[in-house]
Amino acid sequence: MPVAFLKNISHNSLADKELVALYKESGDMAVLGELYQRYMDLVYGVCLKYFKEPETAKDAVIQIFEELVSKLKKHEVENFKGWLHQVAKNHCLMQLRTPRNLKTVEFKTELVQNEENVHLNGVLEKEENFEKLEFCLGTLIPEQQEAIRLFYLEGKCYNEIVEITGQEWNQVRSFIQNGRRNLKICMEKNEIGSQQAGKRSELKD
Repeated sequence: MPVAFLKNISHNSLADKELVALYKESGDMAVLGELYQRYMDLVYGVCLKYFKEPETAKDAVIQIFEELVSKLKKHEVENFKGWLHQVAKNHCLMQLRTPRNLKTVEFKTELVQNEENVHLNGVLEKEENFEKLEFCLGTLIPEQQEAIRLFYLEGKCYNEIVEITGQEWNQVRSFIQNGRRNLKICMEKNEIGSQQAGKRSELKD
């Protein structure tokens, strides 16, 4: 498999479990690289199965390696090969489930274009939009508010929000989806209220 992001590392006679312990103790990236290199073909195969595209699968192999840098230190791993297989599978499934267009849709005057397309870039350019956004964020339950702020305003990914909040991945997704829906309703009501107030002001003038 032509994935050339790791240097050729001399094979180590230590068993997987010993390398895991050594990496946890030392944090040596060369140790993690040796361990991961043993199963890159396995990870690539899993990723190719889910993504179907070789280049996407290669990118995923790199991303999964980057995940291991911190993830391996947090878990007790008895069978590294089996655990890595599950990590790779979960990574692929999460990527496939996460809406890819959330951060690329142009934001106009509303907070939400529809249930699936949301983008906040540009919303802070107008003070009135910022005020509406802050007001509507304040109407959400704390979990929804935190997830929305982390995802849209701070640009955190689902994995990062899971680590920050301690919530399950499905819970994070639910908070974002429901919070997004509630923000849409609030912003639309706020927009209608502003338009009505403007019309009343024009009639008085």
